[in-house]
Amino acid sequence: MAALGWLTPRRRSATARSVLAGEAAAEAARKSSLQLEQEREEAAATEPAVAEPEFPVVGDVRAAAFFDLDNTVMQGAAIFHLGRGLYKRKFFQRRELARFAWQQAWFRLAGVEDPEHMQDARDSALSIVKGHRVSELTAIGEEIYDEYMADRIWPGTRSLAQAHLDAGQKVWLVTAAPVETATIIARRLGLTGALGTVAESIDGVYTGKLVGEPLHGPAKAEAVRALAAAEGLDLNRCAAYSDSHNDIPMLSLVGHPYAINPDAKLRKHAKDRDWRLRDYRTGRKAAKVGIPAAAGLGALAGGTAAAVALHRRRR
Repeated sequence: MAALGWLTPRRRSATARSVLAGEAAAEAARKSSLQLEQEREEAAATEPAVAEPEFPVVGDVRAAAFFDLDNTVMQGAAIFHLGRGLYKRKFFQRRELARFAWQQAWFRLAGVEDPEHMQDARDSALSIVKGHRVSELTAIGEEIYDEYMADRIWPGTRSLAQAHLDAGQKVWLVTAAPVETATIIARRLGLTGALGTVAESIDGVYTGKLVGEPLHGPAKAEAVRALAAAEGLDLNRCAAYSDSHNDIPMLSLVGHPYAINPDAKLRKHAKDRDWRLRDYRTGRKAAKVGIPAAAGLGALAGGTAAAVALHRRRR
């Protein structure tokens, strides 16, 4: 019994030590785990932010990128900038300039495409160029790009396009703007080419009519689908970028849709479907009312609003 009495405390002591050892090990494991997690968070914070590092995939020649133009690649609408340039060259009168300026100001401030404004702008442009040679308008378009468009390219969107080019992929503009204007912009940015609205010409002279319909909304998706088939592209591996809910058909066509500077409807659609979103605007719109901050109002209106004011003063 004496021996048993001597062993009993030893066993109890060993049990206590085991409990202590287990608790100590658990505490050490918890601390080390927290420390490792903290180190990983600190490392992630110091590393440059790279979104979706696996995309675009370098060398994937069956992938391409399709970019909307107006307010996605460039601030404002290309057709309105074209109208300003043509007015400067006396293609039309001051009354038409005021209309172009108002439409451009609306587009810049509201951040959405008004179908009536866009149709009116297209009709005006067609009537203005009727009877002029395609070569003449192309040469003028080069000058207009330098005057009104070059400084309005969003650097963030251009970087996205360059990433695709650097990966060895083709990059196309897809826009309702005249194909001649879109092609000039694509070439100046080093892109592959452009899909745009085609105006009818006979013997190199504009007739004032379109070939089919403007490249807008569902028509963009059809153009992308046709080009992908001709180029042997896999649309599930392609990307598309736009600011407008009107381009949801095009965005839904590809495996990698991006909402860039999105209007309210596209922002909601993109969030609901977990699409990637980028916003490069400095004057952020109020979420509910959809108007720019007061401090950025003058900058958003741009030169076209100034043209309206000048026109009114002269009257």
